[in-house]
Amino acid sequence: MKSVPSITLQIDEKIIFKTIAKNFSKLAPYYYSFISNWLIRSYKSYQDIDKFIIVIYLINKDLIFFRRNGLIIDYDTFYKEKTIEIEKINITDISKDLKIPKESIRRKVLELEKKGVIKKTGKKIFVNRSAFYAAQAINTLKDLTILLNEFSKLLKKTKVGEKVIEPDEISSSIKKNFSFCWYQFYKFLFIFTNRWRNEVGDLETFSIGILVMLNASHNDSFRFKNLNLRAYQKSIQGSDQRGINAMSIAEITGIPRPTVVRKLKFLINNGFLHINEKKLISINIKGLALNKSQKLQDQNILSLSNFIFRVFNQIKVININ
Repeated sequence: MKSVPSITLQIDEKIIFKTIAKNFSKLAPYYYSFISNWLIRSYKSYQDIDKFIIVIYLINKDLIFFRRNGLIIDYDTFYKEKTIEIEKINITDISKDLKIPKESIRRKVLELEKKGVIKKTGKKIFVNRSAFYAAQAINTLKDLTILLNEFSKLLKKTKVGEKVIEPDEISSSIKKNFSFCWYQFYKFLFIFTNRWRNEVGDLETFSIGILVMLNASHNDSFRFKNLNLRAYQKSIQGSDQRGINAMSIAEITGIPRPTVVRKLKFLINNGFLHINEKKLISINIKGLALNKSQKLQDQNILSLSNFIFRVFNQIKVININ
């Protein structure tokens, strides 16, 4: 018989934030991969990231119901039904929660209906099987597992944690507590994407920008430095001597090259990215754009810390007991 978990087993949210902020360069490549990969997969589902977010917003209604009623649904059970019935689609609520204009939400919902992603049968509304498979968390679960494993290594290295929780343990624990963990993930995701959409106009633009940041974070001459969050934010600017071209960005993201070029122009003109004489794009934020970027980054690391606080502690307690 398992013992009742002790409250002392959990790691304080402030300690989690401090650990991430102090050792950011160690976690950054995995953090940016996690975000970038999710955005790319989301775009490829409907060639519109916001449409994908609307779909998971509707799926999240089930997770909210489980959370409100104290139910923990495992991964296999959650995906077993393959369709979700929604009481109604409230355009105003979606617009308010996702910070997207009502007319845009209305248009995108209609387009999802035309594609059969959302179906109406009488007064009932369903998110159909194809959408459910598109939103299934196979690859995101892998990326999250890698991120949490690296975070666990940081805790052990800084002597906050007693042992490293291995990837298989993390993945298994998330699947057992899937409805809880994915509720927390979507909560983080909606906050995170709302901030960046508001800053750069749309998530396709942000997806391009974070891919360039990811490219810089994997630079071997840079990634092994031991830098805190603020030092990382400054040091990564102009550090990538290789850069990446528009064609490569289009191939990786799936966004058409003309659209990539147009959105790159916006990011360059607003000081978020730099283009050299060889037409290679790199991260080199300066001035007001750097201040804005740092502020958003700080807010998002606080949100990430809250997400990890809830999910990691759930995993930690389960693995100990």
